[in-house]
Amino acid sequence: MAITASLVKELRERTGSGMMECKKALVETDGDIEAAIEQMRKSGLAKADKKAGRVAAEGQVTIAISDDRKNAAMVEINSETDFVSKGDDFAGFAQNVAEKILADDPADMDAVNALDVDGEPADDRRKALVAKLGENIQIRRFVRMATSGVIGAYRHGERIGVLVELEGGNEELARDLAMHVAATKPSCVDESQVDEATVEKEREIFRAQAAESGKPPEIVEKMIDGRIRKFLAEITLVGQPFVKDPDQTVGQLLKKEGAKVVRFERMEVGEGIEKEEGDFAAEVMAQVKGS
Repeated sequence: MAITASLVKELRERTGSGMMECKKALVETDGDIEAAIEQMRKSGLAKADKKAGRVAAEGQVTIAISDDRKNAAMVEINSETDFVSKGDDFAGFAQNVAEKILADDPADMDAVNALDVDGEPADDRRKALVAKLGENIQIRRFVRMATSGVIGAYRHGERIGVLVELEGGNEELARDLAMHVAATKPSCVDESQVDEATVEKEREIFRAQAAESGKPPEIVEKMIDGRIRKFLAEITLVGQPFVKDPDQTVGQLLKKEGAKVVRFERMEVGEGIEKEEGDFAAEVMAQVKGS
């Protein structure tokens, strides 16, 4: 059967694949477009499996939130380069996954991978994207938040996302606090959430430093207590100076507004992933070749 330009065009529109790949599949299936699609899907799964071991430390953090600000979802999806993660195909997939997490409230990553995204399991859509874009792509982690109060969401570019659950206050305050968390990266909401072992470790470090001062023991203990207070203020959300008004702490702002932060979630692309040192020029060449 003759492989016409219109047949190639139709296959490209249906699969999003390159012209030469489409033409090759049609030749191999004697112009049977359905068989060509099935063959390309199988080929794509094989390509995805081959790329699964490659380090994917770039990507996007994407947020979806309900109109009433009572429910939200946030997901990190990784790629090997930011060149791929900034593309429309990657961004569209990430947004679709975030919206499905918001809608379906999956229990774990297995459930996320099974979500129906454009009529297919999310993991199959991911593998198809791997085949199309030529990079390892992974849905790494997610969080879903629901509240009777209000949720603030903030996304700094494509790399940092924050959700804040607030009791009292309003949508503007919740978003301001999410922006604050994005900028200052607190460890927890308040002192009650700080592990005692962490405090004791810092206390021992400060004690060793203060002992060298030669001051009396009672003065040393006061110095240590002061440093611990400062340490806790630095790592807790309520103890930090508010980024939009450093003259007051977040705790003072919340008290004034009659609000309370229940919890927050902060994601930054690539946290905890050991990146490989690579040759940028080689990465670009590999991208051009579609490998």
